[in-house]
This record gives sequence, C-alpha cells and structure tokens, in this order.
Amino acid sequence: MTRAVGIIFHGIGTPKRDVEADEVPYWLSIEKFQAALDQITNGSSGIEYVVTFDDGNSSDYEIALPELIARGLHASFFVLSGRIGVPGFLDATQIRALRDAGMTIGSHGVSHRAWSELDGEELWEELSESREVLEEICGQPVTEAGIPFGKYTARVLRQLRHAGYTAAYTSDTGSMDREAFLRPRTSLTCDMSIESLMSVLSGPPRTIRRQIGMARRRWLP
Repeated sequence: MTRAVGIIFHGIGTPKRDVEADEVPYWLSIEKFQAALDQITNGSSGIEYVVTFDDGNSSDYEIALPELIARGLHASFFVLSGRIGVPGFLDATQIRALRDAGMTIGSHGVSHRAWSELDGEELWEELSESREVLEEICGQPVTEAGIPFGKYTARVLRQLRHAGYTAAYTSDTGSMDREAFLRPRTSLTCDMSIESLMSVLSGPPRTIRRQIGMARRRWLP
C-alpha cells in the first residue's frame, strides 16, 4: 500500500472570468502556489504527494503547467467538459498540451453540479458525457474523476465504477492510498498563510472523523 498526501488546487493568480462567491476562497496567489509547489518538491522526506487541479481553469495551462514542468512534477487535471473553450477555462488545445506534457486528464463532470443531488439519468450524463468529450480531445482513455464539491454517496461511487472510472478523488482530507478507488484530498485556500500551507503539506494524518465520514458515504444508498 502506497500512501500519499492529495492536494487540490483550483484557480491560480488573477481570474480571467467572473468568479462565483463560493469559488473565491479557492483562488491562490501565484506566490502561495509557488510556495506550495516548492514544499512539495523540496519538503519533508518520505512524503509522497498527489497534485490535482479541479474545474479546468485557464490558469491550469497558463500558470500551473510551466511551474510544474520547472519542478519536474506530475499533476492530474479534472476538467468540466461543459466549460471547455469558455473564456477563463481550458480549451481543447490547452488540454492536449497538458496531456503532451505528461499530465493526467480526468473528469469533473459536465456542469459542476453536486453528483449526490442528481437523479440517475442526470448523474449518468455527467459521468459518461464528460468522459466521452475528454477522450475525444485527448485521444486516450479517461479513467479518473474528481468529485465536485466532494459530495458523494454509495450510489455515486457505483455509477462511477459502472461508467468505467478506476479512481474517484474526493475532498475528505487525510492521507491517500494511491491504489484505492476512493482517494481523499485537501484543498488549499487563499486565506491560508504560507505557514498554514506548509502545515497542510507536511502530511496530515488520517482522522477517525474522516474515516467514519468516508465509510458512511460509501455505504449509504
């Protein structure tokens, strides 16, 4: 079993689109983003990191990709297929550039809705349509998904498996088993000081509360 710390980034730098109120806390300054990557690159020995990006903002390509390449880091990018090409979001050419740089492209759904709140047909459309669009752009299988808002139930996990996904990334925090289907992550937010960022990146232990929460969602109908 290989354990790691999963990290979620969203937008970096100055947004190139209107940002909704609930998104604002998740936009990091370039300075904090660089500090986080430096800690990931040069920080605590013995800690493995899984770097991920949600939403498919254009800053993934414009800011994050060069910084990742400069440090020799890999990341997974979970893209909203319904926003591809929309100003402020990734376009198809940029997604292919991420792929060509060795990054993993995954699904974040079509329209950024909480999957746990959708009916069966709506959920299937979010999971299958987004995957089909991304596979057509990338020319390769898309097998990982980042769950919007971190909201999931056992039904959502079953549908993810049925749709062909082999890994589902959550927002449960704590350490990650890189071979498991369900993979917890921690979001970095703009109100964190550099010291707070370093603390999160130092390797948060799994807590009883998180384990209980994950178990409940895994088995709830």
